[in-house]
Amino acid sequence: MSRAIRTAAATAAAALTLACAPAQASWNDTVPVLARAFNWLRYLAAPQGTLETEMAPGAVAAPAVGPVGATAPDWASYNKTLESARYASLAQITPQRVAGLEVLCTYDTGVYTGFNTGLIELQGRLLFASDHDTFVIDANDCHEVWRVHEDYEPATPQNVNRGVAVLDGRVFRGTQDGRVLAYELASGRRLWETRIADPARGESVPAAPIAWNGRVFVGNAGGDMKGVKGRMYALDAATGRIDWEFYLVPRTAGDVQRGPQADSPLDTSSWPLPAGAPITGGATWTSYTLDAERGLLYVPGGNPAPDFALGVRDGENLYSGSVVVLDARTGAYRGHHKIVPKDWHDWDVSSAPALIRTAAGVPMMIVAPKDGHLYGFDLRDAGLRYRVPVTRVENADVPFEPGKDVHFCPGSVGGAEWNGPAFDPVTNQVLIGEAEWCTTVRVKPPERVLAQKDGKPWAGHDSINPLDVWGRQDPFTQWAGWVYAVDADTGRWRWRARTNYPVLSGMTPTGGGVVFFGDMGGHLYALDLRDGRRLWGRQMGGAIGGGVITYDAGAGQRVAVATGLTEVLWPTRITTAKVSVLGMPAGR
Repeated sequence: MSRAIRTAAATAAAALTLACAPAQASWNDTVPVLARAFNWLRYLAAPQGTLETEMAPGAVAAPAVGPVGATAPDWASYNKTLESARYASLAQITPQRVAGLEVLCTYDTGVYTGFNTGLIELQGRLLFASDHDTFVIDANDCHEVWRVHEDYEPATPQNVNRGVAVLDGRVFRGTQDGRVLAYELASGRRLWETRIADPARGESVPAAPIAWNGRVFVGNAGGDMKGVKGRMYALDAATGRIDWEFYLVPRTAGDVQRGPQADSPLDTSSWPLPAGAPITGGATWTSYTLDAERGLLYVPGGNPAPDFALGVRDGENLYSGSVVVLDARTGAYRGHHKIVPKDWHDWDVSSAPALIRTAAGVPMMIVAPKDGHLYGFDLRDAGLRYRVPVTRVENADVPFEPGKDVHFCPGSVGGAEWNGPAFDPVTNQVLIGEAEWCTTVRVKPPERVLAQKDGKPWAGHDSINPLDVWGRQDPFTQWAGWVYAVDADTGRWRWRARTNYPVLSGMTPTGGGVVFFGDMGGHLYALDLRDGRRLWGRQMGGAIGGGVITYDAGAGQRVAVATGLTEVLWPTRITTAKVSVLGMPAGR
């Protein structure tokens, strides 16, 4: 019997045991196991990876726009820097040398999980997280330095965590039962824990925090659960004390207050709802961006709920579907950019925006929500300079009506998810990876939508299939991925690459003229930044949906990649979560 068949048989047996013994396992334990068995069967027909690149009509390979300063050799935050541009000036791996790139070591966590963690490299250590574990390994040889496991009952079946933050010798992370934890970087010893979310209501903290100036910044997820409101927090890095709390949608009577309330002009006027229907949505679940010079925190706000059922809610639904700008020191409101003006497709503004300065000297905020577009805002006047489609977009304006199927692209799990845009200052290009995966929705009548219980998924799709809560996705054989390279000043795309698997990983442009990324088929790619030409690729053995980073920890330029994403929503190869380090072998 092959190893694959033995794995499938064991997974199916475990799923059957859990399904038949509800007293011994909760629903949240059962769903991931059942999903692994189901996804294993779906993945049997998975094709080999393909990648095709094309230049825009009339475009030529991107020239260098001028000298660019060196960046630090470490990768110290979720998106390298607090500004989230993801550029690394390391230049040992070039188009001429990348063919020699090899896997130097791999760390196997031994667990099956929704492994979309970001990776951090600091002081020769790689740091990352799963839903229950925090890891520190050596950044050059992958040996384990420490690993801490946390036992708890998660709020939902989605076993995900997007990573950690590090500041002043402490490591910070969120959990799926609503806590923020701090550990000692040197030893893994727990220092403190603070609860910012209620798992009984479906709230959790999967986002990767960021840390600055003695504070940790993170918010709660769960905005698709009826009655859950998104909130943002600043916690004291030394003690875990909540310094301020900001409600990303209107706070109303009866809402829990966990810390001092930050100044906000928000009221309920943009949320006209039927009597008894709670304001819901605006949660955060990826990471954040911070302008340290101005002390401004940029928070991506998730979708309003109920999903799909626009007839149940009207108005702008502020500040859902927005990037909200807060004073990082006090939490006070400083502005917002409404990205998705009317969301009935579950098109969160999910990923952290990038703060950049273009070749023309324009300070800009670049953001890519799930709606399939790339947005560029001029920070001098908050004006929108461009909105560019970067994946398949269809039926975006077709209304949903009871009894009528609507097929739309990107779907509810399409577009840009938890990894946002990157910026290459050498070529003045914004890079973004996207999922092309469409969804069909038939919306319920309003009275059935409103009848949902508090704390349960609040989506309007009319189906008895529990896997179709967020709509019916197209067969995964019809999905794809895109990488677009867009001029940061004009918004015109120069080149684009299409893969036959979604691109959800981080994008990492480098000073060597190479951009690294991975796809959900497990393929790690290196493309030429000038024209998108494929330079190198390797099958890594598991879906790449998390961190792809580069650094130099004293042994030369390395590329690290998180592989093995297996979870409910994504039909991927069933394998354990791993982190691999690649580099040029000695002597090359």
